[in-house]
Amino acid sequence: MAGNFTRVDLTPAAAEMLRKLADQHGPLMFHQSGGCCDGSSPMCFPAGEFRTGGQDVHLQDLQVEGLDPIPFWMSSSQYEYWKHTHLTVDVVPGRGAGFSLEAPEGVRFLIRSRLMTDDELEAYGLLSR
Repeated sequence: MAGNFTRVDLTPAAAEMLRKLADQHGPLMFHQSGGCCDGSSPMCFPAGEFRTGGQDVHLQDLQVEGLDPIPFWMSSSQYEYWKHTHLTVDVVPGRGAGFSLEAPEGVRFLIRSRLMTDDELEAYGLLSR
């Protein structure tokens, strides 16, 4: 977080799904790798199951009441496309084809995005006035 701004938020429905998944699997993490199809969707894993490295960007830890912080990672190539956007993780009916934990629940996580404001861009060092 930079100041009072966040890079990634959760809808109430996504937060509720994360509570359910954490009850089943313990601490969680997100990774968004880019690429085609489900590769560009946020994938939820048990914490540490997906190994991140130097080519990944940690956007922030998501806070859900009652849960450990949930790190949200993105591949650096995907980050280049998304760095000027604010992301909101949502959950919708339907099944993705990936290995994300929510798939057996008949739902899938997706990203809703908007361009950051000038104040947000400045807070994250993406705009100098």
